[in-house]
Order: sequence, then structure tokens, then C-alpha cells
Amino acid sequence: MRIVLDAMGSDNCPVPDVEGAVQAAREFGDTVILVGDETRIKAELAKYPTAGLPIEVVHASQTITMEDTPSKIVKGKPDSSIHVGLQLVEDGKADAFVSCGNTGAVLAVATTVKIRRIQGIHRPALSSIVPFGERHVVLIDIGANADCKPEWLIQFALMGSVYVEKALGRQNPKIGLLSNGEEEGKGNELIKSTLPLLINSGLNFIGNIEPKEMLEGHADVIVSDGFVGNMVVKTLESTSSMAFAQIKNVAMQSIRGKLGGALLKPLIGGIRKKFDPFEIGGAPLLGVNGVVIIGHGRSNAYAVKNAIRQARLAVSGDIVNTIRQGLNRPTPTPDQ
Repeated sequence: MRIVLDAMGSDNCPVPDVEGAVQAAREFGDTVILVGDETRIKAELAKYPTAGLPIEVVHASQTITMEDTPSKIVKGKPDSSIHVGLQLVEDGKADAFVSCGNTGAVLAVATTVKIRRIQGIHRPALSSIVPFGERHVVLIDIGANADCKPEWLIQFALMGSVYVEKALGRQNPKIGLLSNGEEEGKGNELIKSTLPLLINSGLNFIGNIEPKEMLEGHADVIVSDGFVGNMVVKTLESTSSMAFAQIKNVAMQSIRGKLGGALLKPLIGGIRKKFDPFEIGGAPLLGVNGVVIIGHGRSNAYAVKNAIRQARLAVSGDIVNTIRQGLNRPTPTPDQ
């Protein structure tokens, strides 16, 4: 397997990107192709014993920043690490692309310039793999499409279901539609229009799902529009960070608290690790004509390695072809 890594992606690039690539090449044995500023990449690689490791370097003369606009990204930086990396996938020279860089840039280049959409997909969707209850759940969409149509959400459900089954190894995934109530009459017009389509979709749809049931892991795939999904993910991340900070602050206010905190530290550490996004590393951009994994900009080497692991799972699960095959079955429309 050959996996491209955008070495200029993370906030502290190329340091964690290169170290994560070295870890992945050593642990998984697959070829990691580092794309970006060749001089900087090789300077970082020189810090590690890489003899015999399947690591390659491909130069890209331009780097995309968080300040770049979509138009500048697509047209003004054709030799960026994102363009060059996705071109390798498009040309069949690599099996997947991983980046911890500008999410909007990856989305723009992947959907309009390089590998583009799978034929029949209305809109690609960003996903997030989140620990809910005792399992990891795919939340889709989390920001690619703020305003959606019902038929788009049906495809989000299909793509999320495919990913859970093929990459996460969970058969017949349960799908829930995020709403403000379980009853069929609840929700805004988008939810009300989508509900009957999901009921008749042939997917394992369990109905509307409220945030409480979502957090308890009642479904394997949570479907929403990108605006709501983005707010949910950001709220979850900030809430967990705030909760752990508050626990630490309270524990440090008294001798009793410090003693209790010391006793509970291993347990709290285990809980914190469960909610750490670096444990997953990255999540797929679904609906494009290749495997694309997007990680956090603040990723460390461990997160980069795990993002590469997610790419391996997606390639092994053949998610692109499985989504393509899933589109061949009849799907309901709002008129049906």
C-alpha cells in the first residue's frame, strides 16, 4: 500500500508530519510518500534512523496556509503539497492521501481540481469519528455542506454506513438522524423531509435520534447537515477540554482534592485518552473518487501516524468502490 502524507499540513509542519510518517512506515510497513518542501522534509528525516524504511519524498514548491482563500488555493497554488499529493492518487501512484492541513483547501482541491466526486454523489461530506458510549460513531456531515437537501442526507447516510462497515468492521450499522426529538413530527423542514426517505432507503435506519441517545452510542452513524454537525463536534471538543480543566482546578484547591486526584489520575487519564482526537488521528472525506483522510492542524506525530492508519483501513475496506456500488441501488427522492 502507498499512502501520501501532506508533510506541510500540520500547524508545526513538517516536524510532527515527518515523525508520524516514520512511525507509520515502521509500524505498518507500507510506503509513505512525504509531499512538500523537499529540503525541510529531508532535514527532519535525517533525525531518525530510516534506513530500509519505505519512505519517499516528492517535492512541492508551494504551501497552503490557513489564511489562503478557496480561489487562491484552487487556482493560485497549483504546486502545493495538497495539489501534488492528490495528483499522485488521481494518477494511481498512491492509494490514499492524508493531510492535517487546511480542511477547506483539501475539500476544494479534491472536489474541483483533482480526484473530484464519485459519479452520482451530490455532495462529498466531511465526517468525524467520535467516541459515544462504548463505541466509535461516525458523525456526517461536520462542515462541508452547511445548507443541505434531503437527498444529500440520504447519501451521507449511505457513505457513513459504508465506512463503518468496511473500515471499522461493524456489520449492518445503525443510522440515526440527528433531531430535537425522536417523534416523526419533530425537527426542521430538512429533518421532516429527510425522515421518510431514510425510512424507505433500505439502510438500517433507526429513526430520529436526540443528543442524549447520540452520546450513549445508540447509533453507529449520525446524519446531519454540515452546520449542525460542525457545531456538535466543536461543542464536544470544547466541553471535554473544559471538563478536564475544571476537574484539575477543583482537585488542586485542597489537600483532600490533591490526594483524591492522585488516586483517580490513572482512571481520569484513561477517560481523557478515550476522548483524545489524536487516538483516531483523522476522518475521511467521503464521496470523492479516492481515499482522503483529514486530521487536526494541531496533530502531533502520534496523531499523524493514526491518521495514516485510518487511510489504511479505508483502502483495505475498498470504501470508494463500495460507495459507488451502493449508488446503483434505487434511492427515494422527495417526490416519492
